[in-house]
Amino acid sequence: MAPTAGILVLVDDRALHPPIDRVVAAAGLKVVRAGAPSSRRVWAGAAAILLDGEAALRCVQLGMPRRARVLLVCSEQPGSSEWQAAVAVGAQQLVILPTQERDLLSALTEAADAAGDGVTRGPVVAVLAGRGGAGASVFAAALACTATESVLVDGDPWGGGLDLVLGAETEPGLRWPDLALAGGRLSYPALRDALPRRDGVTLLSAGRVLSGSGSSNDIEARAVSAVIEAGSRAGVPVICDLARRPSAATEAALAVADLVILVTTADVRSCAAAAVTARWAEEQNPNTGVVARGPAPGGLGPADARRLIGRPVLAAMRPQPGIEAQLDCGGLRLRPRTPLARAARKVLALVSRRPELAHASELVA
Repeated sequence: MAPTAGILVLVDDRALHPPIDRVVAAAGLKVVRAGAPSSRRVWAGAAAILLDGEAALRCVQLGMPRRARVLLVCSEQPGSSEWQAAVAVGAQQLVILPTQERDLLSALTEAADAAGDGVTRGPVVAVLAGRGGAGASVFAAALACTATESVLVDGDPWGGGLDLVLGAETEPGLRWPDLALAGGRLSYPALRDALPRRDGVTLLSAGRVLSGSGSSNDIEARAVSAVIEAGSRAGVPVICDLARRPSAATEAALAVADLVILVTTADVRSCAAAAVTARWAEEQNPNTGVVARGPAPGGLGPADARRLIGRPVLAAMRPQPGIEAQLDCGGLRLRPRTPLARAARKVLALVSRRPELAHASELVA
């Protein structure tokens, strides 16, 4: 749904109303005030949302899904409670008023531009391995290949380069070591033209860092946010393959994702490791689900995986014969009836509906 031209203001502190009114008027937008969003449609349809700490916690309790252009406002330097509220609701920016009116004006001006685009935002999916070797990078690539057009972001500097998974290592275009992004708003067409492409997938991959090389795959959080925003704003699904360790870049991607997927193999130890990863991921984004990959040597089923990990199972897939050889000889090629393709289609169909998994029961058939 395209956003309306209104700013939803959920702010109890009346001292913040005058500076908010000034900035919203300068941005040419209308104000809709409420104590809480009356529905998810209203929450999703606003051009931007301004809230304070108390309202943020109410929205979390109501199960409002994460979305772009949510800003937490406060009248003084934020303390731990304000930061916790911002993380809980998925706010992308925290603004002190009236000191930072100019920053708020810039954010709302971008919201006004986006409101006129008439383009539904593309979903953002973050993919993590529950345990090393679970196949998260392959599943992220499969999700990207399943969409008609997508952006695939390699968020793992230690992964060796996601272009190898797609067999796109010789495709021309920039990799992370070639980019110098300081954040800000990026043009999706310009980004697409600068990066390697393979079968509709625009890929931002880590490069190869060879022995003695001076290059680096270090990724800045602001750069990740800018790339994700560019793809999603253009209506394109953005798939992020993330490192299984805390970093500013990983947490930036997790915070804005519509859905976080943990990929795990179907054995007890892997599920136990995935449970630890799930707890960390949920601190950034509670909308987290599991994809379980077979075989299950002890007969572990989806219900068992859900019980061990504590998150809903979105898809379960059988082994895919010959996948290792395929990845070494030309890269991933999805055939429609393979287990990997079926699981990717199922998850992509789910995320297109912007699901809220906080209270979900078992989802896999």
